[in-house]
Amino acid sequence: MWWFQQGLSFLPVALVVWSAASFVFSYITAIVLRHVDPLVPYISDTGTIPPERCLFGIMLNVSTFLGIATMYVRYKQVSALSPEKPKILRLNKLGLMLGWMSCFGLCIIANFQKCILYYIHVLGACLTFGVGSIYMLVQTILSYLMQPEFHSKEIFWARLAVFLWSCSSILSMFVSSVVLYSGLYGQNLVQKLHWNSQERGYTPHIISTVSEWSLAFSFLSFFLTYIRDFQKISLRAMVSLQGQTLHESPGSFRAEEQALLIAGSI
Repeated sequence: MWWFQQGLSFLPVALVVWSAASFVFSYITAIVLRHVDPLVPYISDTGTIPPERCLFGIMLNVSTFLGIATMYVRYKQVSALSPEKPKILRLNKLGLMLGWMSCFGLCIIANFQKCILYYIHVLGACLTFGVGSIYMLVQTILSYLMQPEFHSKEIFWARLAVFLWSCSSILSMFVSSVVLYSGLYGQNLVQKLHWNSQERGYTPHIISTVSEWSLAFSFLSFFLTYIRDFQKISLRAMVSLQGQTLHESPGSFRAEEQALLIAGSI
């Protein structure tokens, strides 16, 4: 059995590989069609003009569902490992809620392009990266609380390092974006897809784009730390019939079942 076939480790692997592919494929398509500059464009700029916009949207929608599934499995794993620790259970529920909010933000990014509905796109980015960073913090705290009984110190330090990486990328992107869009370098820069190195504002633009790519890959790196954990878990569905046929209501089935139990006891 290959390592990615053990347990549910294929989930974080699929999430990371598919999400990275969505960035790379849309970037290559946009570069080939000369819709953006080759040197570090915004990720969102590579998904603004058709046909890469269609590719970017559908692939990120799939990433959304993979993220939801991965975060749910992580939630169930922590719940199973620490069923009698209220503090961990509360943090675990908070983490699931934050993670799913981050996934919803990714869905917004995929379907509301930057050059069409800018403010909704920014809202999606804030949910994805802002709330997503808090999700990473919660999972890092859980890793700390669960060591050394369930987690090794190496996993905790790895997640802490990736979390700090994402925070530094957010700070760098925020500061450079505020400087760039402050009005000092012109208006309507949001719609600008081609930049010249001699233009004013080129330096904060490059810092902002590099920070965005760094932030995206810090998120993917965080989910890579789930692979070893997911090798040791599997989920299965339990079927519970609420009726003997598909046209009966659940209430009538319970009444019949209770009648049979009474008759059997007599």
